[in-house]
Amino acid sequence: MPWWIPARHFMPTNSRNEKRPVKPKVYIETSILGYLTAWRSRDMIVAANQETTKEWWDNREQFDLYIFALVVQEVKFGDPKAARRRLERLNRIPEIDVTEEAESFSDVLLEKVSLPEKARIDALHIAVATLGGMDYLLTWNCTHIANAILRPRVEAVCREFGHEPPTICTPRELRRYD
Repeated sequence: MPWWIPARHFMPTNSRNEKRPVKPKVYIETSILGYLTAWRSRDMIVAANQETTKEWWDNREQFDLYIFALVVQEVKFGDPKAARRRLERLNRIPEIDVTEEAESFSDVLLEKVSLPEKARIDALHIAVATLGGMDYLLTWNCTHIANAILRPRVEAVCREFGHEPPTICTPRELRRYD
């Protein structure tokens, strides 16, 4: 099996127990669409992240992608032409249903991880990805989501409540290095 696909992503397919890969499930958080479709930034770091996002997107067939309705709402904001480019990228990406359990769990994350109230939507992204059984949550939001200090707390709270958290990462982290 390829080294970059965890063993849990291989499932039996026939009576001889031959295994075929099952694509890892990736929840796409809104910031990914922003980096993917924005005009190239003059800031060298942001421009590099935009390029990394585009490279990741060009290889997205390695994964099954998912969003939820809030992502669609968020990408509609701003310049109409930019919003249209972001919406076009969402074409054919299935939406995860937001359940009452996910909404309640986002409240738990806010409280137990000590996230500020302004991170309510970020907590909802984490809750939806977790309860949706995602393997990865892909984001450039390094303030409240892909934050190395908060990540262990998020994972601990998820497990405390009986959920396996997704691996929270940026496109730079979720790619092959050949």
